[in-house]
Amino acid sequence: MNTEEQKRILITGAAGFLGSHLCDRFILEGFHVIGMDNLITGDLRNISHLFKLPNFEFYQHDVSKFVHVPGRLDYVLHFASPASPIDYLRIPIQTLKVGSLGTHNLLGLAKSKSARILVASTSEVYGDPLVSPQSEEYWGNVNPVGPRGVYDEAKRFQEAITMAYHNFHGLETRIVRIFNTYGPRMRLNDGRALPTFIAQALEGENLTVFGDGTQTRSFCYVSDQIEGIYRLLLSDYSLPMNIGNPDEMTMNDMAKEIIALTGNASTVIYEKLPVDDPKQRRPDIEKAKRLLDWTPKINRQEGLQRTIDYYRSLPAEELKQKDFTYYNQR
Repeated sequence: MNTEEQKRILITGAAGFLGSHLCDRFILEGFHVIGMDNLITGDLRNISHLFKLPNFEFYQHDVSKFVHVPGRLDYVLHFASPASPIDYLRIPIQTLKVGSLGTHNLLGLAKSKSARILVASTSEVYGDPLVSPQSEEYWGNVNPVGPRGVYDEAKRFQEAITMAYHNFHGLETRIVRIFNTYGPRMRLNDGRALPTFIAQALEGENLTVFGDGTQTRSFCYVSDQIEGIYRLLLSDYSLPMNIGNPDEMTMNDMAKEIIALTGNASTVIYEKLPVDDPKQRRPDIEKAKRLLDWTPKINRQEGLQRTIDYYRSLPAEELKQKDFTYYNQR
């Protein structure tokens, strides 16, 4: 493609789980991709295969500080943020800043470049929901001063300022509310349920479930999530949209399924439930079905097997770097 015709896209959080998969997708689609990450939770190994490509460049930068990108920009994807409880409890101020200052900086950049911007929100804006499934019209049940408030409120502010730029400045904006997503490149030590369960099972350890295990989650395989995000970016829909898999299951059942798929003789043990841990998490995806013609394609067994195979391919010492001292079964 002629470089003058090639679309240019900035992806923040590019070295993270979702950010790196987004880089892959937009490279595949023929875009010139500019990745940006401060590497506070990202890993350059996730994008090292892209460094040799002429249509990929990378900048190590904290988007909470002024962001400058030379040249034309057609799109901005804002995926920079800690996303697991272990991370945002360890770096709460940075979590709040990337959701507020970082989003403000990137909205300003998009405005100056006349670019369309998509921001990564989360099902966490619904808090511990009082309704299920959660539709985009549900306002949520969030504790702003609880241990999870730094993440929840950063994302709620992010949505508010994004809509303000859309309504006041006429900026083209998109907001994706991401539900539980899993797959290759999830950090084993980020404390979330699935990588922790898989690492424990592969090591022959007991699987740690918090609470009584009856809380539910709905897990979406990463390729389905990326497809939904891609379609939303190219759509003309500016309000928040859920992208996730509505296939709901208890954490007890998920733990047992992982034990069965890994073939190890592990069992389940129970620890105290963390504060404000959501009891249910299930997306209503009717808007995505109707407006994007999107539904998840990868069933849970296939997605889990792919993820288990990925973790099996990692060096043995990485399996020992898990941390399940606090997580919220996301």
